[in-house]
Amino acid sequence: MRRFIATAAVALTAVLTLGACGGGDPLSEPTNAAPSASGSASSGGAKVVVGSANFPENVLLASIYSQALQAKGVQVEEKFNIGSREVLFDQIKSGGLTILPEYNGGLLSFLDQKSTAATKDEVNTELKSKLPAELEILDSAAAEDKDSLSVTKETAAKDGLTSIEDLSKVAKDFVVGGPPEFKKRREAQFKDVYGLTFKEWKSTGDTTADAIKSGAVQAGNVFTTDPKILINGLVPLQDPKGMFGAQNVTPLVNKAGVDDTVRTTLNAISAKLDTTMLVDMMKRVAVDKEDPPAVAKDWLTQNGLS
Repeated sequence: MRRFIATAAVALTAVLTLGACGGGDPLSEPTNAAPSASGSASSGGAKVVVGSANFPENVLLASIYSQALQAKGVQVEEKFNIGSREVLFDQIKSGGLTILPEYNGGLLSFLDQKSTAATKDEVNTELKSKLPAELEILDSAAAEDKDSLSVTKETAAKDGLTSIEDLSKVAKDFVVGGPPEFKKRREAQFKDVYGLTFKEWKSTGDTTADAIKSGAVQAGNVFTTDPKILINGLVPLQDPKGMFGAQNVTPLVNKAGVDDTVRTTLNAISAKLDTTMLVDMMKRVAVDKEDPPAVAKDWLTQNGLS
């Protein structure tokens, strides 16, 4: 179920269509969308080109990177909504793009589908050894867009649930929802890693968050940056054994195109950005229909980065 570069926010752009749910990858599909490009009037050293994939969360992250760099006097060209990782990776490797918001676990899976790295540190260590010489990753943010098993706040309080491990006392009575392939991909893992056997599995697809809220299922697979976690009052259970694997937001850069100012600026963003902040911003973008650049600007201002 590891996502290659995905977002539960893609879920809400259609208004709540989790195209990424169940391990789908917005970047795995070809797109006819033309890249959007805008030049920055900032002065300074050589121009950097900030790219993004073609889904709202990645555009938001790219806008955060772009505006923060411009605030430091870096000349920036924006090329957003480009498309699949295959296209993006080739462009940043060749130097056509300089900076790209990535997801560390998904990027590692793209480079090595057999990798078993799970934690942020394990994933990043492997990435550093497997990236081509032209590329490097900078510091990963705490923010993650990854699979979760989520429950309502009421269920969490009633049954004393904070982690997947805690489900051992109630799993036999729980119906679990998710995309059609969730059971096939995860049932054995839940049993092997956490010793859990659930009462029933239901295919709830795009409606999983609503099914949890309504009580149609007691737990379900919702991505951690899906704004419906906030809207429906859900609690993503902690995954102490790393079954779902790390998916931290991580800047990927072309080494030849960046300097210390760029590295320091992007690392400062990663130091501030957590999943709760990303969910809040994606609610504004996907639900409230605010423009990603405006949301990015507000976050940078609030965190002293603009």
